[in-house]
Amino acid sequence: MRDNRPILLVVGVMLTLVGLLMAIPAAIDLAVANPDWQVFLVAGFLTSFVGAALALANRGGRELSLQQAFVLTTALWVVLPAFAALPFAFCELEMSYTDSFFEAMSGLTTTGSTVISGLDVAPPGILMWRALLQWLGGIGIIVTAVAVLPMLRIGGMQLFRMESSEREKALPRAAQISLVIAVIYLALSTLCALAYRLAGMPLFEAVAHAMTTIATGGFSTYDASIGFFDSPLIDAIATVFMIVGSLPFLLYFRAVRGEPLSLFADTQVRWFFGILATVIATMSVWLVVTDAMAPGAALRYASFNVVSIVTGTGYATIDYGLWGAFPVTLFFFVMLIGGCAGSTSCGIKVFRFQILYATGMTQMRRLLQPHGVFVPMFNRHPVPESVADSVMSFFFLFVLSYALLALALTFVGLDLITALSGAASALANVGPGLGEIIGPAGNFAALPDPAKWLLSAGMLLGRLELFTVLVMFTPGFWRA
Repeated sequence: MRDNRPILLVVGVMLTLVGLLMAIPAAIDLAVANPDWQVFLVAGFLTSFVGAALALANRGGRELSLQQAFVLTTALWVVLPAFAALPFAFCELEMSYTDSFFEAMSGLTTTGSTVISGLDVAPPGILMWRALLQWLGGIGIIVTAVAVLPMLRIGGMQLFRMESSEREKALPRAAQISLVIAVIYLALSTLCALAYRLAGMPLFEAVAHAMTTIATGGFSTYDASIGFFDSPLIDAIATVFMIVGSLPFLLYFRAVRGEPLSLFADTQVRWFFGILATVIATMSVWLVVTDAMAPGAALRYASFNVVSIVTGTGYATIDYGLWGAFPVTLFFFVMLIGGCAGSTSCGIKVFRFQILYATGMTQMRRLLQPHGVFVPMFNRHPVPESVADSVMSFFFLFVLSYALLALALTFVGLDLITALSGAASALANVGPGLGEIIGPAGNFAALPDPAKWLLSAGMLLGRLELFTVLVMFTPGFWRA
């Protein structure tokens, strides 16, 4: 008989944490005399009670096996949104549980898609809860990417396990790595909030936006997103910290430890900045050439919105859907890229494109010189064949999942543009899609309930790198 106590213990501990965090929005609503404080109090008590009961009843379990690690990772990202949805379902916004679960899943996966309209007048507790979910999801996915996915050999992530074993001997255990990441994450969040406050944001908005910026989540306290403030300085601060959240957090630790150049010595980081610079320049030129904007405004809006889309944050300062067919098409493709491995960012990740490029170029050289010996390289190290195979498999599975999700969305009644961009947005955890319904000026409220459940599943798949979830649907997994 399988011992599920280690899985239930961790799920219980995390549920208890989520329940305790509900005290923060409860206190905020209580301070402004909003009756939703009672909703958060009851939901927090229920969540903490269930979590504590699970944790206490399952103490003393063995260490996690490989199979249990897969189950635990997926279970956490399903159970936590199920309970985090409770405040949405019972607050004064009167959301259905489908909408509540969609909002909670979007928050914890840092996707940023929303079904809530009228954020400008929404209860402050709900606004803070959305920000907290993304902040918690951001640190959660960093820890998962650094400590769990390399162990599970997901989509080439084992490459970073090997680098970690060589360079991070001072941090031999996952718990120590997680603690260092948490401290850096909190420090960067605080610095971002301070920058927003000094730029003129009210304190509440500064804290909420700092949490969703560093988590590259994109939830805002206004329907107009960051565009509400109409401030070049705030746009610049958001752009900088979206980039900060998209870089490998372990490299920040190395920089603090006395290796300040390690961040820019990483080829993944250089590729990431190169992609951003190229797309921003292209978009700025387009806006100027088409007489849409003056050069200064073009650079401002292109920089912010390109960084927001590439990093998967999903903030908006303007409806870029009105810029023309070329920008919309370009944004559709760059939304799939994402940031660096070991960051809060989402998407396919830059390192996979690097390995795909290195493998393709190596194959080209072998065709030209059949007797030559060529090996694909990443960060000046040979790429093991197992890593290249994992990356190739990831790309295949991503395309297949995208096609099936888009087809399923059209089956439940969505139009082609909404289905195609919605599927891409969910799998890449970006947030806004394209078109009039789910574009940067819209939201996901008008979609039918089956589409919201499909998109929630897509967010989960994308956030957990596909294999983590899909491997459990294979018969051999449960026979292991």
